[in-house]
Amino acid sequence: MVLYTAPFPNSCLSALHAVSWALLFPCYWLADRLVASFIPTTYEKRQRADDPCYLQLLCTVLFTPVYLALLVASLPFAFVGFLLWSPLQSARRPYVYSRLEDKGPAGGAALLSEWKGTGPGKSFCFATANLCLLPDSLARLNNVFNTQARAKEIGQRIRNGASRPQIKIYIDSPTNTSISAASFSSLVSPQGSDGVARAVPGSIKRTASVEYKGDEAANGPASGEAAEGGSLEDACIVRIGGGGEEGGRPPEADDTATGAQARNGAGGAPQGQTPNHSQQDGDSGSLGSPGSPSASRESLVKVRAAVDSGGSGEPGATNSKLPYKASGAKKTAARKRRHPDEAFDHEVSAFFPANLDFLCLQEVFDKRAAAKLKDQLHGYFEYILYDVGVYGCQGCCSFKCLNSGLFFASRYPIMDVAYHCYPNGRRSDGLASKGALFLKVQVGSTPQDQRIVGYISCTHLHALPEDSAIRCEQLDLLQDWLADFRKSTSSSSTANPEELVAFDVICGDFNFDNCSSDDKLEQQHSLFTHYKDPCRLGPGEEKSWAIGTLLDTDNLYDEEVCTPDNLQKVLESEEGRREYLAFPTSKSPGVGQKGRKDLLKGNGRRIDYMLYAEEGLCPDWKAEVEEFSFITQLSGLTDHLPVAMRLMVSSGEEEA
Repeated sequence: MVLYTAPFPNSCLSALHAVSWALLFPCYWLADRLVASFIPTTYEKRQRADDPCYLQLLCTVLFTPVYLALLVASLPFAFVGFLLWSPLQSARRPYVYSRLEDKGPAGGAALLSEWKGTGPGKSFCFATANLCLLPDSLARLNNVFNTQARAKEIGQRIRNGASRPQIKIYIDSPTNTSISAASFSSLVSPQGSDGVARAVPGSIKRTASVEYKGDEAANGPASGEAAEGGSLEDACIVRIGGGGEEGGRPPEADDTATGAQARNGAGGAPQGQTPNHSQQDGDSGSLGSPGSPSASRESLVKVRAAVDSGGSGEPGATNSKLPYKASGAKKTAARKRRHPDEAFDHEVSAFFPANLDFLCLQEVFDKRAAAKLKDQLHGYFEYILYDVGVYGCQGCCSFKCLNSGLFFASRYPIMDVAYHCYPNGRRSDGLASKGALFLKVQVGSTPQDQRIVGYISCTHLHALPEDSAIRCEQLDLLQDWLADFRKSTSSSSTANPEELVAFDVICGDFNFDNCSSDDKLEQQHSLFTHYKDPCRLGPGEEKSWAIGTLLDTDNLYDEEVCTPDNLQKVLESEEGRREYLAFPTSKSPGVGQKGRKDLLKGNGRRIDYMLYAEEGLCPDWKAEVEEFSFITQLSGLTDHLPVAMRLMVSSGEEEA
């Protein structure tokens, strides 16, 4: 399949579209700014209360008449632009594909050579997030603002979190099982400006974001190349003895190294663009602090620093190699589970997982914000699809002012793509071309040159809470479209050997939860019989550790949750979840919000899903969840919690 690298099939149509958008944009921008000036966020309201002479309020009073006059003057040009823009949309392609050509040896081609379908199984890491990157006036309805700056900051945080080296932790003592598998076992030692990991004197501690925030960590060799393989050779293996100090704090890392990283911070966004951007850990937040439950578990572990034979042996000495190695027996040993009652690890993490392979995003509606996000994520992801959806009048659908908001990034090559728009959107949701994006990626090849592929679906369902029937219809369409996509893209001819399917994953914002009595219709949909939800026991019943992914928008800028570290600590307690997560408002009269919280046991609305199939894969292969995480790294930047899942694909013969 040919992937579309431009929205229009020829340069003439592209030029006409550029002219039409140039005529439309001034009117669009002025209207957005005018409306946004009258929808303050809670952060701005607090600033006004603290400072009666608040500058932004003065600017609003002065510039509102100017905006209004310019808006009226731009209307004739916008009308001409619209007449030119609207018919062009029938020729527009449904997405734009971008590939970073100069990724070098650590790019997708190198990743394909890693897995041959033999030997140990292969893990793949997926993440999904709703970013609320709407035009600023609409984003403020969800209490977030400055869409362009947020897009850049979000891209930096995701890239910096995913590009950290992955550290695998093994435990010597059978009694020391309380260690946290923080951020998918991705504790990290500070990196120098040359991109080389440095030895941490004294012990390993929960890593603060400032330790890898620098431009070198984000863009240098250590970012996208040193950590991309995810193999044991690339990972830092930490061997932990049984001599932890109960309840004690691990010694701090070298202050000089930490301070140097702080001085070299990425700082791509100007000060004041969002409430927490100027903070020291605003890039990604730390994995925790001594006051949090996870930090308490982490403080049970004290690791003695090991120095390579060529080192000086002094506490501050650095080496050019990763400092810790485990024995061969430890490399193959199974990691002790953090939660013995579960088959996989789960946590609230302040980081996106290390070695993230696939990223599915929703509500990236603003095209300029999508371009900024793409530029940032290309520092880690080689393949990206953005500006997904349709505009104008398309078939039987209503007029579309916004695209689908779907965005996809991958480290593995994309083979086939299909997009479908849901035809049954209504009211405000009908103005956006919400739909489903289907992708086929190649993740390896066998010694017999058979391709190993995976299927990923990203979707955003109807949002209005009273429209359960519409969401169920969309889930029906999702299953039908996915079945057609798999059938049309499968290959079993003699010239093209049969492909081996390693995984089939569906993720996105479903706009219903699994606990509310008002969402019973969606909870019982047949999709959940064909795909498995790691957080769900059954219709209306969640696993005890699953938490909501929708934040209470009124409290987004409270000091208790304004950084990834703080939000992580809050969500690790039921009291914090009750205060800062959103709970469903009943569609039935007489039921209050407080009663709903009691019914949901303080875990909130989980509307962002990651599902995986156990059927339809290669015979004798199976996919199992290895780790699942609720991520706080985008605190203050969106009203949703991202979620991530690491899936281990292996064959029955390997396990035997």
